[in-house]
Amino acid sequence: MIKAVSAENLIKKYGNFTAVNGISFDISEGECFGFLGPNGAGKSTTVRMIHCVSPITSGTIVVFGERASIESRIIKKMTGVIPQEITLDPDLTVYENLSVFAAFFDIPRSVAKKRIGELLEFIELTNKSRCRIDELSTGMKRRLLIARSMLNQPKLIIADEPTTGLDPQARHLIWQRLRSLKKKGTTLILTTQYMEEAQQLCDRIVILNEGRILRLGCPQKMIQDEIGKEVIEVRIPQEEDKTLLDSLMGLYIGHERAGDTLYLYCDDGFPLKKRIVELNLTKVLNRPSTLEDVFLKLTGRSLQE
Repeated sequence: MIKAVSAENLIKKYGNFTAVNGISFDISEGECFGFLGPNGAGKSTTVRMIHCVSPITSGTIVVFGERASIESRIIKKMTGVIPQEITLDPDLTVYENLSVFAAFFDIPRSVAKKRIGELLEFIELTNKSRCRIDELSTGMKRRLLIARSMLNQPKLIIADEPTTGLDPQARHLIWQRLRSLKKKGTTLILTTQYMEEAQQLCDRIVILNEGRILRLGCPQKMIQDEIGKEVIEVRIPQEEDKTLLDSLMGLYIGHERAGDTLYLYCDDGFPLKKRIVELNLTKVLNRPSTLEDVFLKLTGRSLQE
C-alpha cells in the first residue's frame, strides 16, 4: 500500500505543555483514518501539523512523499480541510464563497465555474447558490465546507469534527458524502468525538489520550479484542459486585464499574443474562458492544478537564 501520511515520533509542545507526545503512525492512500480522544487529547493538534498550519516541535511527518512544515506549499495544495469552525464569509453568497476560494488556488474561472456547479450538486445545495450564508442551516454550512475543501481536487481531505452540532439527518448526509469521496480514492483523515461516526467511516483509528496513542487498529477488531461481542449493564450497589461476579464466574470475559452500573463484557450474552435474571436482578440491559465501550474503557468514564 502507498503511504499517504507517515508520522515518526511526533512531538508538539506549547511552552512546558506537551500536546502530542512522541506518536508514530502511517495512513495508507485511499483509507479513512480516524483520530479519537477526549478534549485536549491532541487530535486537532496532530492534524494541524499534517496540513502544515502548526509547526512541528520534533519528529517528522511525510505527506505523499513531501516532508511537512509550515512552509510546504506543495502539501497545502494537495490537501483539503473541513474545519471545526464555520469559516465561511457571511457577506458572500454560497456561490461567491466557493468562487473566492477557487481563486486562492489560481483555478481558471471557466474551470472553477464548472467545478462549483458539480460540487453544489454533490452536496445538494444547487438551489441555494445565490443565498447568503446566514440563510443556511448549520447542516447546509457544513456541507458547503465539504464542497470548499474539494475545490482544489485534493488527494487528502482532513475533516476536523465535521458533524459537530448537527442533527441526525444532517450527520448521516455528511457521512454519505464522505463515503462517496473515499470511494473515489480520496484519502480521509477524521477527528471526531462521535464513536458511531468513527465506526461508520473509518478503516482504522487511533485512540489518543494526553497526547499519546492508547490503541491503533480496525474499529471492529478493537471492539472484539477489548470488549467482546456483547455488554451487559447491571445496576446494583457497588458493595454487591463481588458476590455477583463470583456467581457469574466463567460467563464473562471482563468487567468494569462506573457510577451505579456494573459493565460485564462477553461474547454471548444469553447465558449470562439468564443467570442474572435467575438471581432476581431486574435492572439489566443486554446490548451489542460498541466502539464507545472501548473508548470509555481506555480513556476512563469520568469527565476530564
